[in-house]
Amino acid sequence: MAFVVVNPATGETLKTYEHHSPEAVAQTLEAASAAQRAWRRTTFEERAKHMRAAAAILRERVEPYAKLMTMEMGKPIREARGEVQKCALVCDFYADQAESMLARRVIETDARESYIAHRPLGVVLAIMPWNYPLWQVFRFLAPALMAGNGGILKHASNVPGCAEAVEAVVRDAGFPNDLFVSLRVDTAAVASIIEHPAIAAVTLTGSTPAGRAVAAKAGSMLKKVVLELGGSDPYVVLEDADIALAAKVCATSRLLNSGQSCIAAKRYVVVDAVHDTFVEAVQAEFEARVMGDPLDEATDIGPQARFDLRDALHNQVERSIAAGARLLVGGTLPDSPGAFYPATLLAHVGPGIPAYEEELFGPVGSIIRAKDEADAIRIANDTPFGLGACVMTADLERGRRIAEEELEAGCCFVNAFVRSDPRLPFGGIRDSGYGRELSDLGILEFVNQKTVYIA
Repeated sequence: MAFVVVNPATGETLKTYEHHSPEAVAQTLEAASAAQRAWRRTTFEERAKHMRAAAAILRERVEPYAKLMTMEMGKPIREARGEVQKCALVCDFYADQAESMLARRVIETDARESYIAHRPLGVVLAIMPWNYPLWQVFRFLAPALMAGNGGILKHASNVPGCAEAVEAVVRDAGFPNDLFVSLRVDTAAVASIIEHPAIAAVTLTGSTPAGRAVAAKAGSMLKKVVLELGGSDPYVVLEDADIALAAKVCATSRLLNSGQSCIAAKRYVVVDAVHDTFVEAVQAEFEARVMGDPLDEATDIGPQARFDLRDALHNQVERSIAAGARLLVGGTLPDSPGAFYPATLLAHVGPGIPAYEEELFGPVGSIIRAKDEADAIRIANDTPFGLGACVMTADLERGRRIAEEELEAGCCFVNAFVRSDPRLPFGGIRDSGYGRELSDLGILEFVNQKTVYIA
């Protein structure tokens, strides 16, 4: 068996990668476990030296790695460069912060000494998606390795070159052999990898069905899991919002990465008082975005990562229109090579329409009219997901209250689009998963928070 990598902008076959055999997988897992048992004894200073070297290598290789992402999954080249730089940032962040984040936490008891020590769990299996093929891996890898863990990467089948690039960074940064390894296996092999004694925990970024399956298998083995799954992020636009800013924030969030983001603005919930003004403004934003060759510096929207994903998205749009949504922009398949889909805007979206009920993973925005603030919050929370949310308002205290108290999601922003930041925890609730990545909470997910009591 093999992975065949296709350039989604042209349909051209780029390269074929052979699967790892079951024997090779078993040998890799055993070697990773041995490497981690030695690595866990290293100092934070030693770990940080290699992690900073990884950051430097990433900055040296911005152009080749950005082009690799663009060729394998179609990311616009300007955004791809930013992704490589962000990977370097998270490496430096944990190199600087891991030791203090994992310091002993002294607890006053009747003991002579009592404290919480943070010790690595072992080798963590990371099941990662194609949409941010470097960032998703490094935001797991940096805290995991700095905590003394090892890593096994099962990457998406359409970005094996990106998986090799991550391995190259780790190797060239001087980390021990076998500590972090990528396996080319299909989905059917994941269960047996989770079952292997060498795997201590699992992290997955992907779809909700995939998360359920992995959580069930890991749960049956009593292994820790962190899940970052799908989203249907609401952006609430209130009557006192700066409409030009709201339109720009909503369009930018929806169309970044050609719309292929779990935390994109997928539902625009707009109060009646400014609905028509917002529709006009956001429609202009959508119409201004340029779709084209992802290697062109002027391109805002590249192809979808795969043809089957593009076709499934178009089906959702067509079903939404048939169910009563109004098409304002886009919505037609281009008569050109590549898995392209235009910036598409739907209005009159409501319950029973696929664009309201389902996650649309592509450059499609949905406008939902609300009567007032209370109705907008009700609509925003009317979803099984809970990853990100935003509220646009001129009243910052009002925005703070809604973000903190009313919106049901893991990441709630005011007057800005939802994004990940190494300094802040990232993750969701309900069908968007559980656990947190990034910040101190992210590094604490994969350590044994051990009680030490000295009488």
